[in-house]
Amino acid sequence: MRIDIITVVPGLLEGPFSHSILKRAEDKGLAMVRVHNLRDYASGKQKQVDDYAFGGGAGMVMMIEPIAKCIDALKSEREYDEVIYMTPDGETFNQKMANELSLKGNLIILCGHYKGVDERVREKFITREISVGDFVLSGGELAAAVVADAVIRLIPGVLNDETSALTDSFQDGLLAPPVYTRPAEYEGMKVPDVLLSGHQAKIETWRFDASVRRTKEKRPDLLEGKDF
Repeated sequence: MRIDIITVVPGLLEGPFSHSILKRAEDKGLAMVRVHNLRDYASGKQKQVDDYAFGGGAGMVMMIEPIAKCIDALKSEREYDEVIYMTPDGETFNQKMANELSLKGNLIILCGHYKGVDERVREKFITREISVGDFVLSGGELAAAVVADAVIRLIPGVLNDETSALTDSFQDGLLAPPVYTRPAEYEGMKVPDVLLSGHQAKIETWRFDASVRRTKEKRPDLLEGKDF
C-alpha cells in the first residue's frame, strides 16, 4: 500500500511515520507513506496556496491550482483507489472503514487547512470525505495520521501477531475485553481465575461475555439492533 499525504504543514507529519508500527511497515516493504508539501506546487515567489474567500468572511481558503497540480502529478505516476479529503463534515471514520481502506492499493489524503479548500477541489478530485469526529482541528494533518495508522496496522504482516488486529475493539462490533499480565495478584487485586486455567474454550467464552458487558457499560450504542 502507498499513501500520499498532501499538506501545507509537512512538519506535523514527520514524527508519526518515523516510529513504531508505521516505520516497521515501511521497513518490511508492506506500506509506504509519502508527505508532499503543497507549496512545492504553488506559483510565484511567495508560493501562495491560500486566498481570501469570494463573498467575504473571516479566514482563508486553500486554492484549487496548487492542489490540482499536486494530484495530477501523483496520478501521472500511478493509479489511486481513493482521493480522500480530511474534513469535519466528512463521513465519521470507524473500524469498518479502516478495514475497507486497508484492502486498497494506493490512497491520496488531502489535509484541509484554514477555512478549507475551494469547493471545486471536492467536486473535481475528491472521491471520499472523512472526519475523525465532531470537532475541529487546526488542520487535517493529525487526522490523516490517525487514518493512516488505523489502516496500515491492518495490513497482513505489519503486526508481529496477525491475530492482534483481529481482536481489537470494534472489529466484531464490541469493545475489547479487559486484559491482565503479571503479577497474578497485586495489593489484593486478583486476575480472574479463568484466565489462569489454561482452558482455552472457557477463556474465549469469558472474553466474549466480558466484551459484551464492557460494551453495554461504555458504548451501549454499539449494541443497537443486536441480541446480546
